[in-house]
Amino acid sequence: MPVRCLSRHRYQFVVYPGIGTKFASLDDAYNFYNLYSWEIGFGVRYAKCRLNVHRQKCMQEIACGCAGKPVKENTKTIRCGCPALIRLLRSEDRGWYICEHRESHNHPLSNTCGEKMHWQSHRHIDQYTKELVKQLQENNVSLGKVYSIIGSFFGSSDQIPFTKRSLRTLCGKISQEQSDNDAMKTMDVDDDSMMKTLMWTSGRSMDQYICFGDILTFDTTYRTNLYDMPFGLFVGVNNHFQSIIMGGMLMRDEKVESFKWVFAEFMRLIGGKDRHPKTILTDQVRSMELAIAEILPNTKHRWCKWHVLKKAKESLGALYGKRSEFRSDFHRVVDMMCSEEEFETSWAEMVAKHGLQKQPYLTQIYEGRAKWAKPYFRDVFCCPMHLFVKQYEKLQFDRASEESYQEKRTSLSGVVLRANLPIERHASKVYTRAMFDQFGLALFDSGNYMLEELEQRRLYVVRHMHHEVRDRWCKSVYSVQVDLRNERLNCECCFSQHAGMPCCHQLKVPAYLVMKRWTRDARDMLPPHLKMYQRDQARPRAVTYRHSNLSLTALEIVKMADSNVDAYELAMSEMVKVRAKLEP
Repeated sequence: MPVRCLSRHRYQFVVYPGIGTKFASLDDAYNFYNLYSWEIGFGVRYAKCRLNVHRQKCMQEIACGCAGKPVKENTKTIRCGCPALIRLLRSEDRGWYICEHRESHNHPLSNTCGEKMHWQSHRHIDQYTKELVKQLQENNVSLGKVYSIIGSFFGSSDQIPFTKRSLRTLCGKISQEQSDNDAMKTMDVDDDSMMKTLMWTSGRSMDQYICFGDILTFDTTYRTNLYDMPFGLFVGVNNHFQSIIMGGMLMRDEKVESFKWVFAEFMRLIGGKDRHPKTILTDQVRSMELAIAEILPNTKHRWCKWHVLKKAKESLGALYGKRSEFRSDFHRVVDMMCSEEEFETSWAEMVAKHGLQKQPYLTQIYEGRAKWAKPYFRDVFCCPMHLFVKQYEKLQFDRASEESYQEKRTSLSGVVLRANLPIERHASKVYTRAMFDQFGLALFDSGNYMLEELEQRRLYVVRHMHHEVRDRWCKSVYSVQVDLRNERLNCECCFSQHAGMPCCHQLKVPAYLVMKRWTRDARDMLPPHLKMYQRDQARPRAVTYRHSNLSLTALEIVKMADSNVDAYELAMSEMVKVRAKLEP
């Protein structure tokens, strides 16, 4: 009723809460006063109320957002005791009417639209937009993309009737609601209903697995102090070279059947039942190896090099001291990416030099070298996960906050170029900072090689310029082939397949390989129906009122049609008819 009478009122404002104005409900009165506050330049909130003898509300004040006094001095609050308000009383017909209106304010009023939108009462987001935001959040769409998608419904981003800050607040609330219920867990019990194994993961881990589930490490060397049960963690690595938790488990024993249940349940919980990791790194447990071979047949299973080095320290004692010559020789052989022939030659020279041909531990790990030495699985993607397992032992800081810092560092901080080459400047724009540091080392190392073209744009050879100062077993010549069909380079060192980044030999060729999982857009993977909003896709631009109006109407129809089966069938049949008429 108040809105219908706007054309007949005598006030200078489009909306004015005059004394005696009637409303059907408190919500109508709040919305009406909020419209008035928008026009004037302030925000509103519910204030004092009074109940009658029947414990029903009979008086309600709606005050300026600056009403009330601050709780303490020297604070950032906007409350300054503003007297502006309207007082509503209950009418006989169960409605409400204004009995008092105070117009004066004791603070500056907002003049621009941008200022007004930051008042709490003017950050309203309608229900349909909230549901759209919730769906986008569930599909792991970033805040910036959510704002852009909503902007396409309203014509453009500058026409969205709320701020990005309010959208961020809404996304935070949605994330909190989801986090309260997204923890997924399952357990295996024995015949006496006693717990044998407990497994858990979270919604965030499921989202992380989509982007970074290509390589995992699973470690059960930790044990809880209270129950002395093996505690296992599935850990991955993100595009900032940081360890990320995919899931955890507690188990009573380390038998084959227990590990089979662990891996099968992890794949089910994480949503990767048909999307197994490419590589999984574990410690040397035979029962785990058998379980992986049966449950994850398409996954390459290797031993984590960190566990090999850890046991070397335990088994070799003083021989493996910090300043020992053997330690430096051992690490050079273990860490260098070389061929199988180079590895075996360098290993033989090392054990002969130090007289360790019959050392039991070295003999044992050499026999199992195909499981942990890089030359024997050069073509298997396997970034240096041993670094992250070692980091994970410390658990000294919150991984989520550190990841946020790396995101900020990647997006805002500058980079130091080593050679100021075009290829280096391009890499600084696409790689994360941590990955760019690794790229810089490879680019610097590429300066040691000379390039020779054997077949035009197809086959190249790179030669090390200082091969005489290298170890005799180190290879100095590498061939690089250009795969024109798949648009990639193949080097015989296989470092790019192993680590996911171009090797120093490929960087000599006038093209190079960028793996998306190490780039800033590693998480830019949207469902098929949202692919158009990816950064590598052309984004549709909606600048017409027709687009915005059609989008909002369609959302309203979806909301109503989803209420029951009859409404759904009616809406679908009518939309099929409309689509048939609109098709050219």
